[in-house]
Amino acid sequence: MAAAKRNDIRVFLVDDHPIVREGVRSYLAHHGIDVVGEASDAKECLRKVSKLAPDIVVLDVNLPTIDGGELARRLRKLVPKSKLIAFSIHSSEEYVVKMARCGVQGYVTKDEPAGHLLEAIKHVHEGGLHFPAGMTDAILAPAAETAANEAGGGALTGRELEVLALLADGFSNKGIAAKLGISVRTAETHRENLSHKLNILTVAGLTKYAITHNLTVL
Repeated sequence: MAAAKRNDIRVFLVDDHPIVREGVRSYLAHHGIDVVGEASDAKECLRKVSKLAPDIVVLDVNLPTIDGGELARRLRKLVPKSKLIAFSIHSSEEYVVKMARCGVQGYVTKDEPAGHLLEAIKHVHEGGLHFPAGMTDAILAPAAETAANEAGGGALTGRELEVLALLADGFSNKGIAAKLGISVRTAETHRENLSHKLNILTVAGLTKYAITHNLTVL
């Protein structure tokens, strides 16, 4: 069977095991995903990724010298437009929650079928989140408590406050874009920034935050 047509998703792989990188690269290439670069550790990743600016960085949680959590935090600053997916041997809630706090948009374990990683890449690229089933509450609950203790969104820009209010009022990204006269991609970026600034990963959580701090559209 011929390889699938490429769909313009550019992926960068970070894993200290060459055989893992080779297997993932081969599988993704066969399914139309362009693997634009690889690294075996965080230092190599940071050096290469700033030039490549991939759409998705798939990173191992356990890396030599700098772990995946710290690497994720640095990548959020270095290449804020790139989305991050943790790829790990660990399936425990502790690891998933930790990586979510560090800014990844997805988490896939290495013992899952390869198709799950492909699905995560596509979903995250489209602006979604991809975490193990049943862990949403564990990821969200502590984050909501942290956010609720912050001063009414003071760290948010005026535009982010507008987007937050519209999200809470039920507007989709497309609806927000039309309402504010911005592109859908810009609306998505504002939503992502809200999620990371407030450490709240779902629309339900953002809505709760907006209501708690009287930031809804009346």
